[in-house]
Order: sequence, then structure tokens, then C-alpha cells
Amino acid sequence: LQLVEFGGGLVQRGGSLRLSCTASGFNGLGFDAWTIGWFRQAPGKEREGTSCISHNGGDTFYGDSVKGRFTISKDDAKNTVYLQMNNLEIEDTAVYYCAAGILTSTVQFMCPTSRYFPHWGKGTLVTVSS
Repeated sequence: LQLVEFGGGLVQRGGSLRLSCTASGFNGLGFDAWTIGWFRQAPGKEREGTSCISHNGGDTFYGDSVKGRFTISKDDAKNTVYLQMNNLEIEDTAVYYCAAGILTSTVQFMCPTSRYFPHWGKGTLVTVSS
């Protein structure tokens, strides 16, 4: 399974960006079998789970730092998950990665940590300026 992120860039504080994550290379399991998470890592900081959507789109998770500002969605026909980021803050500056895993419990349990996601994209840089 391959994941590719798009949409990073430079944006001013308070602005918006939409990231996308497109999957390919399925091996038996279709796109709708995978729970997709968006993680980010800023320089000198640990990787942080920001948002997550279950394989069927029925459940989502948001980290406290992005709740109310970020929205995750998916389009199974395009094998793509989106992350709409609004009201961006300087602290949102990071490399954003999408990752795929198989849901075995709940997104609230699975998504805050990267350990349950075996497949990763290479990341896209988001820089928020003042």
C-alpha cells in the first residue's frame, strides 16, 4: 500500500489549507478497509496524531490541539482522504503524514499513537507564518 500526500505549503496565520492523501497499490484489501490517520511532526517534537477517519467513514478522531479547526473526510471513489485545516496557527507548522492501519478497536484508542499504522506516506510540509 502506497500513500502520497499533497497540499502542503506556506500560509499565513489564520489561513486555511487542504491536504489530501491518495492511496494505491492495494493488495487484497480495498481502500475502504483502511483507517487513515493524519499525523504531524514539528522540529524537535514527537510525532502527534491530529485526525483520523475510520475505514467506513463513520467515526473520526481529532487531537485536542486541532479540534474545531481541522476536518477529516474521505472519498472512496478517489481512494483519497482529505484534511481541511482552518484558522491555522504558528504551532501547526510541521511535516504532515498520512498513515493507514486496520481498525481493531475504536479510533479514539487507535489514532492518538502511530504504533497501529504500518503504512506511511513521505509527508508534506506545512508552514504557518505570522
